[in-house]
Amino acid sequence: MAGFGKWLAGGLGLVLGGPIGAVIGFALGSMFEGSSATSTRQSTYTRTTRSTTEGDFKMSLLVMIACVMKADGNVQKAELNVVKRFLVTNFGEDGALEALQILKRILDQPLNEREMAMQINLFMNYSAKLQLVHFLFDVAYSDGHVNAAELKVIQTIASVFRITAADFESLKAPYVKNVDKDWAYKALEIDPTASIDEIKKAYRRMAMKYHPDKVNSLGEDVKKSATEKFRTINEAYEQLKKDRSFV
Repeated sequence: MAGFGKWLAGGLGLVLGGPIGAVIGFALGSMFEGSSATSTRQSTYTRTTRSTTEGDFKMSLLVMIACVMKADGNVQKAELNVVKRFLVTNFGEDGALEALQILKRILDQPLNEREMAMQINLFMNYSAKLQLVHFLFDVAYSDGHVNAAELKVIQTIASVFRITAADFESLKAPYVKNVDKDWAYKALEIDPTASIDEIKKAYRRMAMKYHPDKVNSLGEDVKKSATEKFRTINEAYEQLKKDRSFV
């Protein structure tokens, strides 16, 4: 199992129970016959105050990516290529190859995104859940568009995570900026009628909410990727400064 160090880094613990544990156990067990990972098919899980580990987050991400990929009931080779590019960009070539081997085995199993999301909601803090949904938008829009079925699955996951409507629209905004003239306002969670003072306050609030240090415990790969959302907050603010002519 040492070959999967990037995706098991930090250890697995919180994801090994419940429906995610069953899926992960099957996926890893099918690759490592006799591994203790095959013993994770337990059906119960409870709320915990333990911190989410890097391994827990990354495995949860793979399961959620699989749910989005299976949204229309048919996983195409082109979709796997899109996901591979996403994984390479965010986790490097070696990490992407590891993840794809696990992901393909997850895709072979029946998945219920609501059940999986309910388990994640119990052990993951809000900042980590925001980052996870951000990753799902990355995957869905990697080919330049998102279909209705994929968006519905992401909305379901976000709803179970109790992501607010404003946060959901903020996460989506950068991906639709070519078709939504108000994208910068949505990214900062304000109305187009906001005053300049309100825009400045919103920028400071959002910069704090999405600061990469919020997901520091999830590993350098995730923290690095979180910087991208942080940059979109800056991009939205600069756009509004230009549009509204203030400094």
